[in-house]
Amino acid sequence: MSLPEVVSRAQWRAAREELLLKEKAATRARDALNAQRRRLPMVEVDEEYVFEGGDGKATLPDLFEGHRQLVVYHFMFAPEWEAGCRSCSAFLDQIGHLAHLKARDTAFAAVSRAPYPKLLPFKARMGWTVPWYSSHASGFNRDFEATLEQDGELVERPGVSCFLRDGDRVFHTYSTYERGLDGLGSTTTFLDLTALGRQEEWEEPAGRASAFGAPAGSAQLRYHDEYDF
Repeated sequence: MSLPEVVSRAQWRAAREELLLKEKAATRARDALNAQRRRLPMVEVDEEYVFEGGDGKATLPDLFEGHRQLVVYHFMFAPEWEAGCRSCSAFLDQIGHLAHLKARDTAFAAVSRAPYPKLLPFKARMGWTVPWYSSHASGFNRDFEATLEQDGELVERPGVSCFLRDGDRVFHTYSTYERGLDGLGSTTTFLDLTALGRQEEWEEPAGRASAFGAPAGSAQLRYHDEYDF
């Protein structure tokens, strides 16, 4: 197994300071990218989508819960599945108390294509309290590209979409999918700071994916109630 080189504390400090310069440059680049994201134009949402949640039927404006902004997590749970996606479940496990988002006038909700009666027992099993809605009766997932048609079949993919409300009007401001979610979860961002990283086969330097004989990266992923610890 490939591990970092062992050096003196002084050598480590020199290497760390060299990396710090690049980290600060990346931070400035990220700030600039975030500013550019905030300057994106927006598109008015005219479709009257219907969702189903804990309080029955809901519209897209209802998902805002009176707030100015809304972040939707596109949770992969197809109608024919009996449980939600493991990776999406790991992501939702990391969502903290929503009060901190609401304090900035922003609501959060997960949306899946599976009917709500399928979502409810799985949500209870996972112990989640975040709002979770079914878009089964609408084209929301397909319109916002969380469900794609490939070779005649519907394929789910994880993503985040952001919306802004101005009075009674709702606007779509941003969406990102798959690897675009990388920096959003605390698990991946914490692992990116470690010597073994995410332990995925595609990461460099090579040879650290199967740490201590464990399966590589994503192969280790389970629902949180399925681990042995």
